[in-house]
Amino acid sequence: MKMIGLIGGMSWQSTRVYYDLLNEAVAAARGGLHSAEILMRSVDFADLEAAMRRGDWQMIEARLGDEAAALASGGADCLLLCTNTMHKMFDGIAARVDVPFFHIADTLGQALAADGLTRIGLLGTRFTMVEDFYAARLQARFGVETLLPEEAQIAAIDRIIFEELCRGEVRDGSRDLYLDIIDDLAARGAEGIILGCTEIEMLIKPHHHHLPLYDTTKLHALHAVQWALADGSSQP
Repeated sequence: MKMIGLIGGMSWQSTRVYYDLLNEAVAAARGGLHSAEILMRSVDFADLEAAMRRGDWQMIEARLGDEAAALASGGADCLLLCTNTMHKMFDGIAARVDVPFFHIADTLGQALAADGLTRIGLLGTRFTMVEDFYAARLQARFGVETLLPEEAQIAAIDRIIFEELCRGEVRDGSRDLYLDIIDDLAARGAEGIILGCTEIEMLIKPHHHHLPLYDTTKLHALHAVQWALADGSSQP
């Protein structure tokens, strides 16, 4: 089994979900007392969130690049950046390491392609929804058109992520608002919905809506497990 490196803490709520998913998937595949081999660096999100708000992406890229390099030098065989938004700096971080580094939008795109979806609604932080690093990658690599909520809806989605979900607060009223937004995207032709922030899976579950929901956290984690176990070894 290969060692999975996690760059976490953004937020720690969703990083905890990654840890659970990785171990559950390994246990299901190997049985018995098997669990994932994981190496983690978990950052203080407050510092990075403040940098995001002031537009200091260079500082964030340098910090996360340092974390990636530390994981690679510490023995990680592959890396996951446990957040959608910070994939804005993916290329710069990837340049700091020489181990496989799995882009969350690629694992999503593979699932969309497998299901034959070409028009998809996107929920996430304002940065993920409005900037093109996410939607452009889906279009260029997988031919997927991304539909965005209206501006007032984008503001509400972003506020709920940072003021509630990143703090572990799951509110019924916020879920209702998200479901109304999903209804609007469905009416505009969305064939499915991307839960494009790692915290949204805390709020919205598959049984909440008839459209297929693509949980990027789960897809990302399961891809890493499949890779980590596909080494031809029968030993843990």
